[in-house]
Amino acid sequence: MGLKERIKSNPQLKKRVHWLIIPPGEARPRTWVKWLVNPFVHHKGKGAKIRWRTRIDVVPFNAFSLGASSVIEDFTTINNGVGPVLIGENSLIGMGNVLIGPISVGNNVIFAQNIVASALNHGYENPDLPIHLQAVKTAPIVIEDDCWIAANAVITAGVTIGKHSVVGAGAVVTKSIPPYSVAVGNPAKIIKQYNSVSQKWEANSGL
Repeated sequence: MGLKERIKSNPQLKKRVHWLIIPPGEARPRTWVKWLVNPFVHHKGKGAKIRWRTRIDVVPFNAFSLGASSVIEDFTTINNGVGPVLIGENSLIGMGNVLIGPISVGNNVIFAQNIVASALNHGYENPDLPIHLQAVKTAPIVIEDDCWIAANAVITAGVTIGKHSVVGAGAVVTKSIPPYSVAVGNPAKIIKQYNSVSQKWEANSGL
């Protein structure tokens, strides 16, 4: 049994290790973890950049990777506390975004500004227990290659956005979007798709 499995199988040890990594009631890891552990655990590709005014709340027990030539712009928050955050190559995570894992972002993806992509939901079912004390639930978000997510969009847990798709500004994406689609609105609906036969972007006839 490896070290990670030993920690997970021992509740008291797991609690102690968690305390050493993250202060109680917080999401940000301790400074020593950020400086002395994460650089040796997480992957940052050649030419990748993380701007100074970001909040990179990543812990060593879940994966975080930033592919070659990708950029995370200022005022963005990345959190892998409940699941990995994997960002491919040549992708841009614009200013003021929030990405909470588990989430996978492909290559050549553009995130504009003020986007929230959270794969986490809080349990609320027990009315006798405060929500913050109930178990969290996660469902992975997948953003495939070549997508453009416009400003102020919200992407909810469990959603996959197919290759070369566009999500319009302010859209709230609650269901998966197939490849080569344009989706807008709240909740987001597909308004265009690429027709490989006519080689044109065509309006969705189902509207």
